[in-house]
This record gives sequence, structure tokens and C-alpha cells, in this order.
Amino acid sequence: MLNKRLLIKNLLAYNDENSFYDKKVQLNLDSKEGKAKFLKHVCALSNSNPENNSFIVIGVEDESNKIIGVDFYDDSKIQNLINAYFNNPPNIQYENIAFPRLPRYKVVGLVTINPIKKITSLKKGIWKYSKNSIFIRQGSISIPVHKVTLKNTNKIIVEAIEKNATNNIKLTLDGVFDFINEHQPELNPSYIVFKDHFVLCWAGIQKKIEGKTLYSRVDIELINEQIRLFYSAFDEVEIDFNQHSFIITEYIHLGINLPKATKEAPSLYPLEKTIINFKENGTYKIATELLFNPPTFDIVVLKHLFNSNNTILKKLKKGIQLTATEAADLEQLPTTYLICHLNGFNSIKEQLEVAKPFLRKLKDKTAYIKLKDALRVLRKLRYNK
Repeated sequence: MLNKRLLIKNLLAYNDENSFYDKKVQLNLDSKEGKAKFLKHVCALSNSNPENNSFIVIGVEDESNKIIGVDFYDDSKIQNLINAYFNNPPNIQYENIAFPRLPRYKVVGLVTINPIKKITSLKKGIWKYSKNSIFIRQGSISIPVHKVTLKNTNKIIVEAIEKNATNNIKLTLDGVFDFINEHQPELNPSYIVFKDHFVLCWAGIQKKIEGKTLYSRVDIELINEQIRLFYSAFDEVEIDFNQHSFIITEYIHLGINLPKATKEAPSLYPLEKTIINFKENGTYKIATELLFNPPTFDIVVLKHLFNSNNTILKKLKKGIQLTATEAADLEQLPTTYLICHLNGFNSIKEQLEVAKPFLRKLKDKTAYIKLKDALRVLRKLRYNK
């Protein structure tokens, strides 16, 4: 079993990107340009490594090789993007790798591209790349070519790097101690061993909400591989586990300061269930299921909230001071925009993107965290259509 943190360190020992790995400061899959560039690199790495894994490391400065980290990225549907755009799509995994020196909300993203021994190409155009485009790696650059002959050039060196990143008892124990020491006692850090092999650490603050036992500030790591499986700042999460599986059900708050559709309507809604299944053969599988059934609210109330949000956004753009009421409403702006979207209002994502730089600058980061959460919900809904 690979220790992914050690794997990243071994990859970065090759200070320059090459034909089996690339590094990025960040990944942007919200724009066509960002998606196209990501697809180009995946295509090039797949075609240049037909018999060994290849990698993209995200959260590393290009020149200095310094690890700066990125936000936790929980999109399990990234394979859908690969399948939608490629002929002969490779299987890929995006994993969030914890590093002790980074803040708890930061990780290093690791994209692993599995070999398929087939030529990968675009089956439809995106951005400036046309249908049937083929890319390969030439040193540290992904370049377009008209045809490609699959060659085994990196298998021996990549196998050596992966062998040097193999886990051991010391690394596992150090990982458990690091996790427990880095979490405050009120988060109740603990560990569970599955199948005599997998060590899973988790922490969170227990609370009772609407008759449910839920946890906030939840952090879950698979210690053997140093993969952060789940991270939240304010989310409400239900935890369950048995001999074979660890189950995470995530909830979101909707309806704060809003009239409910009915008096009995809850403010807490299940969003997604994640099941980590551990197997006897030393492997595991993560499955996700979208549970979300969006609530409906009075359209007159929503129009008022929508217009109020737009007014606040215009004032922020023009540098006009907000009233006390508007300043209070600002914290709920991402949530109320999301509710409007769920009830048929258009252009909400664009409004949230406009609000992002203003909310990021606020001293109180609550509104900014809610904005990122709203964008994450929109992304999940889009991928599950």
C-alpha cells in the first residue's frame, strides 16, 4: 500500500516536471479553459505512460517547488469529465493528501492516471482544442501531435518511486499520532482498524440537531495512504460504521430566516452519502450517492431575497457601505442565493462568482465558507443530472 504523502515527496524530488508527472499551483474545473487544460495534461500523460501510472500534483509552486496546498476537493465525479471528453478514457483518482505543516483546511491534490495501453484522444472539442486532438508529453510540456506510437519509457523509474513510497509500521503509527495530536480534545480524535489492515482516523464535535446525532468540524483520514477522505469546517455530518464500512451522511442547512414551505418542514436536508467499503484482499472502494431533494419556498419571498442580495452585491462592487441589516444579511447571501437557484432562478452561479472576491476579503470568513459550500452543492447537482 502506497503512502501518498511519501509518493508526492518522491515525485517532487524530480524538481522539474517530466513525462510522467506534472505539477500545478491549483486546478480550475469551473471554466472551459480550466477543464480543457486539465484534459490536455491527462491525455498527454496517459499517452506517454501506457504501462505505468502517471501523476498531477496540485498545490505546489512551479518555480520554488514549495508545497502551499489547496482547498479540500471532494468531487468524486471527476471521472465523469474524463469519460465525457475522451476516446479511450483512462481511469483516474483525485485524492486529498494531508501534510502536517499545512493548515488543517489545506491539502495537496494528487491525480493518479492509470495506464490503459491505448491511445487517448478528445472525442469532442473544448475551448481551443478540436475534436480528435491527441497530446503527448515532451519533457515537462504537453504538446499536440497528429499521431502517437505508445512507448514504454518510464515504467522502471515510476515503479522504483512507488516502491520507495511503500507504507510501513512506523509511517502508520506516526500518522495516527500526528492526527490525534493535531486535533483538540473537544474534537474527540479516535481511530478504527478495518480488516486488520486499514487504519482510519476521524474527529468531530458531537451535537444533537432535529433529533439526530450529528458532528461538525469533521476530519477523516485513511492513515495508511495519508489520504484525507473528508473535511468540513461547519457542516453537519452523520457518522456510522460496521466491520466492513465507514459511512458518512452529509447534511446542509437551508431555510435560515426563511418561512418554511410548511410549518413542519425541516431546516436540515441530507445532501450526500459516502460509503467507504474495506475488502479482505487489501483494497477499498469509495461510493457516493446524492440524496438531495431541494425544498420549495414562497416565490414572492424568494424574489424579495433575490433582489435584496443583488442590491448588496451592487453596493459591494461600488464600495458603498452596507446598512446594519444588509451587513447581517451578507452572511446568509450564499445560502439564500442557493435556495433561489433551487427554486428556478437563473444566473445564480455567476452571482456567487462575482461575490467571491468580496466575501474572501471579509474578516469573518463565515460567508465565504458558505459561498464555497453553495458552489460545491451546485457542482454536485450538475454532475448528477
